[in-house]
Parts: sequence; structure tokens; C-alpha cells
Amino acid sequence: MIYIVDHQDSFTWNVVHQFSKFDKVYCSNYFEINHKKLNNADTIVLSPGPGSPKDYPLTSKIYKKYKGKKKIIGICLGYQQILFNENGEIIQQKNIFHGYQSVIKVTKESNLFKKNKLFKVGRYHSLKLFEPYISNSIKISMRCNKTNIPMAIEDLDNNVFGFQFHPESFLTENGNTIIKKILST
Repeated sequence: MIYIVDHQDSFTWNVVHQFSKFDKVYCSNYFEINHKKLNNADTIVLSPGPGSPKDYPLTSKIYKKYKGKKKIIGICLGYQQILFNENGEIIQQKNIFHGYQSVIKVTKESNLFKKNKLFKVGRYHSLKLFEPYISNSIKISMRCNKTNIPMAIEDLDNNVFGFQFHPESFLTENGNTIIKKILST
């Protein structure tokens, strides 16, 4: 089962529909976590949402408790939440990307996706990871082809993955393929 933590975002139910193609999904509001179902889930998805990671201390607790024990996937705010908990600094970016399609490129750091593969993805964010960012386990696996902003992370040792873009968006080509690949690892 996949447990989706809803950070009260309008995209959450699109995420639910996308992940429902691959497994049974349970989604709950950030303020109403069902700990029994969360414990029984194989995968935890941290949804998009408004604000910044520091606004969601319960999500930080969930991430720290289950990191390395369950597959964790973060989307947009969820991606930022993972990096925030891994000593990354999340900052305002110069340009705001809400409803933009960008080309992103798979980096040589990725162990899941073919190096230099290009994807067109939907972006809806005003925050980004400040660089340089150094981690022993988290690898930046995709970057914006134009701005070089980190767009995806993977940590195969701890089964943690994240996307700054929205794989469930109609602007993201091959979003289902990306999610299927991660769920099958």
C-alpha cells in the first residue's frame, strides 16, 4: 500500500490518481495521520503543498522515523521536505515557475535513469535547493537543462526519491513511467 501525506494541495488528488495505477493508495490530511495505516504502508509519498518545509514539522518526524525502513517519495514540497531534513537549505528562487514546462536532464549521478536522458516536466514552485549541497547518500539525479537547478534526487541506500517537478501534471511527459520505475526498485 502507498500512503500519501496530503499537505493540503490542489495537486494531491492528481497524485493519488497517478499512484493508484500502481498499488492501493490511502491518503490523509497532514493533520489527520492514520498511524496504523502509515506503519502498514510499503511506500510513503509526501505531497506537494503551500509554504516551506519548516511549516510541516510532523512531516519531518514521519520522514526521520521511516527513512531507510520504507520507500519515501517527495513531490515538490515533499522533495524540499526531504532535502530540508537532510541539511539542505531551501531558498526562494529568482524566477517563479508555476505552470511551466521545462526540459530536464538526467545527471551522471543517477543510478535509475539513463544518463543524459531528457524529460519535459511540469513545474509549480518558487523555492529551490541552495547549492552547493553535499550529502553522502543523496544524489542529484536530474537538473533543469536551462538553469541547472536540481529537479530530482535519489538515495538508493535509504530508498528515498524526490522530484521538484510534478510527475502527475499533464505538463510532464512520461510521468507514469518515472513513478513506475521508482516503485519497481
